[in-house]
This record gives sequence, C-alpha cells and structure tokens, in this order.
Amino acid sequence: MSEMVMNSLPVDYATETSGGFSFENATRNPMIMASKGAEYLPKLTKKTGTTICGMVYKGGVVLGADTRATSDTEVAEKNCEKIHYLAPNIYCCGAGTAADTEMITQMMASQLELLRMNTHSQSRVITACTLLKRRLFGYQGHISAALVLGGVDNINGPAVYNIAPHGSTAKLNYSTMGSGSLAAMSIFESDWKEDMSEEEAVQLVKRAIGAGIFNDLGSGSNCDICILRTDGTKDYRRNDVKPNEVAPLRALVNKSSLLSMVPGLTPTIGNPLIQPHPARVSLADVDVVMETVES
Repeated sequence: MSEMVMNSLPVDYATETSGGFSFENATRNPMIMASKGAEYLPKLTKKTGTTICGMVYKGGVVLGADTRATSDTEVAEKNCEKIHYLAPNIYCCGAGTAADTEMITQMMASQLELLRMNTHSQSRVITACTLLKRRLFGYQGHISAALVLGGVDNINGPAVYNIAPHGSTAKLNYSTMGSGSLAAMSIFESDWKEDMSEEEAVQLVKRAIGAGIFNDLGSGSNCDICILRTDGTKDYRRNDVKPNEVAPLRALVNKSSLLSMVPGLTPTIGNPLIQPHPARVSLADVDVVMETVES
C-alpha cells in the first residue's frame, strides 16, 4: 500500500486529526493527475498467493504446499508444483514469483550436486540454507522467493529453515510462508507438539495447507506433500489432497439433453476427407548399399 507522509500536511491538521476517515487523497490525486498524469499516482502493492509450510516430526520432516498460481486477480495455473528438489535428502517449498522460486532452486540444486561430486558425501541442510541465503541477500530482495527449506542429513538430522526474500533465515520446528501463512500458522500453533508420529505430522500439514486454501483467495486447488525420513527414504505425494475437485459435483448435475453435443450433430456436405497419418519409417525399411569410395 502507498503511505501518506504526514509532514506534507499542515501542522494543525496532522496534530488535530486523530481518528475517523481521511479524505486528503481526494485532493491529492486530482492534483497529481492534472500536473503529471495518472501514471504518477501511487501504485498499490500486488501480493502473490501461496500457502507453504514445513515441520519437524519424530522421524523426519514433512513439507506441504498448495498448487494455485495467480497473476494479479486471475488464476494462472491450477496445478502448479511448489515443492522443489534440491538434493535427494533436501526439498524446498517456494512462495513468491513462480519463475524466481523455480530458477533459484534449480541453481542451488546444481551447486549441491557439484559439491556432492567433489566431496563424495551427502548434502547437508545447513549448506543448502547458506547457499540460498547468500544468493538472496546478494540481490537485496529483488529475487521474489520466500522459501521453506526442509531436509534430513546424517550430521544434524531433520531440520526446517525459514528463508525470507532478503536473505534472513531462521531454524524452526515448524514454519509457514506465503499469503496464506497466517491461516496455516494458526493450525501449527494450536496443535503442533514434539515427537509427533509421521501420520500425525502429515495430517497436521494437510490441515495447515487446507486452512490456507479456504481462507486465502491467492491459495487454492490441491495439496502436495513431501516426507523426508531419517532412514534416507522419501515420499513425494503429488496432489495428495484435492479439496476443490469439482468433477464429482458436476457429474451430479442433471443437464438438459439440448446442452449435450453428440457426435454427428453437425451436418456435413459430401463424404468426410480422412487422411491417415503416415507410418513411421524404421531402419528395417531402409536398404543400405555399400559403395566404394575412391581417394
């Protein structure tokens, strides 16, 4: 949101006005439009829509994310993948600009792969966190990527890190990011406890993502789940929950037969022209003739 600077107002107006509605923009906006044009009016901030979260449980880490990608007030993608691969034992949820989260995680996955080839050892979660925070801090927030990093390594065990777009990080037992993070955080703060079982942790993450989906207009569609265990196994459940699946509901609607377009409804003139697709040619259909080449 654009902010009004009170110093530009008369002193007595700024001190005497303590509450109620403020109408100074009704005078300011026409003056700006008359002198400079409408393009110089203060712009409202456009926030992105996402709900991502992660938590530590007794046997590992559970990450969750919704699948709606928005462009201003429009839904650009209903089934966007927001849980990104960094290493076999590390995954990262991304909120913000889809291109930024996709590319920053791909670059970090490449660096972690090179580091594993060089050291012949497993990637550590703190290493991934350090690489991400250094890159984001170097761009001073211009990379719009708010991340929830989760993983398990053989040094420090399971860990979840909250990484802000400006590079600040925090190691937490549970974390949420995105426009639906407040709704998701309310679920964690009320029901999270230490040493939860895997099933309890998965159900809690599903509830947290569901809270973001149904209480935030920018979040929606399905719920993805990624489980990283201390024994080295993982379980990536794409579209594990589909709370907004409309196909069963649409099947219950009795439509008029006039709305059903059956094959052959549109009349045609003459015989339809059908051209078969050309068959693929394999090496068995080609005759190879050996020729003598003279130097």
